[in-house]
Amino acid sequence: MTVPRSVATFLVNEVLSRPACLIGLITAAGLIALRKSVGQIVGGALKATLGFLLIGAGATLVVGALGPLGGMIQGATGAQGVIPANEAIVGIAQERFGARVAWLMILGFVVALLLARFTPLRYVFLTGHHILFMATLLTMVLSAAGQPAPMVIAVGAVLLGILLVAMPAFAHPWTKRVTGDNSIAIGHFGTAGYILAGVTGRLVGRRSRSTEEWKLPEGLRFLRDSMVATALSMALIYVVMALVYLANAGRSTAFKAFAAAAGGEGAARDLGNYLMQSVMQGLQFGIAVAVILFGVRTILGELVPAFQGIAGKVVPGAVPALDAPIVFPYAQNAVLIGFLASFTGGLAGLALLAWVLHPAIGLALVLPGLVPHFFTGGAAGVYGNATGGRRGAIVGAFLNGVLITFLPALLLTSLGAFGKANTTFGDADFGWFGTLIGYAAKVGPSGGAVAMVVIGAGVLVGAIVFQRRVVERGWDPGGGRIAAGSVTGASTAADGAGAGAEVPLRRHPKIAPPVGAPAPPPPLGD
Repeated sequence: MTVPRSVATFLVNEVLSRPACLIGLITAAGLIALRKSVGQIVGGALKATLGFLLIGAGATLVVGALGPLGGMIQGATGAQGVIPANEAIVGIAQERFGARVAWLMILGFVVALLLARFTPLRYVFLTGHHILFMATLLTMVLSAAGQPAPMVIAVGAVLLGILLVAMPAFAHPWTKRVTGDNSIAIGHFGTAGYILAGVTGRLVGRRSRSTEEWKLPEGLRFLRDSMVATALSMALIYVVMALVYLANAGRSTAFKAFAAAAGGEGAARDLGNYLMQSVMQGLQFGIAVAVILFGVRTILGELVPAFQGIAGKVVPGAVPALDAPIVFPYAQNAVLIGFLASFTGGLAGLALLAWVLHPAIGLALVLPGLVPHFFTGGAAGVYGNATGGRRGAIVGAFLNGVLITFLPALLLTSLGAFGKANTTFGDADFGWFGTLIGYAAKVGPSGGAVAMVVIGAGVLVGAIVFQRRVVERGWDPGGGRIAAGSVTGASTAADGAGAGAEVPLRRHPKIAPPVGAPAPPPPLGD
């Protein structure tokens, strides 16, 4: 058992848990299937790998730029509680459950490939770090419920495989609304928030203009550049929070706010230096977002064409399911709007937890994690904008922020001893699925296994039915939009159908992405 366990741990920790390596291998396999030359295979694989490393570098810059701001907010408000951070909770769990996580992840990915091959759910989930996160979550909740190790691995692998093909399917009508075709799917466990944002957008934004059509005075035309707008907005937020923090904490404490980011040095000398550090930190955030967007464009340019090779050889008609930033270039203004709205929703959720739910039922206080609010809130803004324009982006992302505040608080009740680790998983799907499986697992070894299999089967069957009756029939979740400048060509028959009339499903019209967005190849087929 030592050698297989070591091999499995190596594959998880050094290959499959590294999205760049996984994507590079997938790209190479696709190019081999397309019978490209050795130079093209090596070059394409390396370029795809570098694209994901660019995304990782941008994410690191985002974390660094947001770190001092999180400390300012906590210091200014005095709030104490759990801060959702996927990487932190996974790192803690690996020390105790590393081998189980390794086997569960590998077997779960195999189950997902089999389901993609033999069911209508032709999605291949390529976000390696989220596969690792969900494998860790399932290991934690099943182990905390007292399930034996073989049951944890076997049942957890089946549940993981189901989620890897089911969640992209549930989100796919809204993803097609964003991208305009069937070339990519969303492979990120914030899916519940994206669907909620898309549904909300349709309800509130039928006549709302797109965030990308925001009219600015001639003197503010420079703000049309998303990198400039993002950097300026964050600089303003930083300055405001820096002043509030200064008023509450005093000079001696506030002036050290940026010292940790500078290796313990760099405390502000005076008020002017303190404010300038705030401005520069906001500008650094703008650079981070630009790096992420460039990485997304790089990876799409190599991965999607190469993926056609795998689609034709292993999983005919497959669609690659990719990380959340993959949708950022399609509505770049919506990313910033979504982040701000989601963070506001997190603050509203925190207030409700503090004043109502914590005193009533003892739920922990979940502080808004700026990183999950940026990535999931930004993506939720894109989805909300696709179906409801500006109002959809704002309201949809706000509700995503509320969702990723309440769900982590509920999840803590299923994590056993890890519920006191002062951190937890931050994205929506970890919250609802982990809580559901956690309570089912507590029924007992046998009864719990049956309950979890029933839940997994329900998700799988629901996804297959949704794929057949909704996705494959081309339903457009934003077909009712009539905003100026919105997409034309959608059928309006359903809007005018009389009582009792058969309402035809709308065919999804192709949406032209904004300038600079990636241009995927033709659809891979049904």
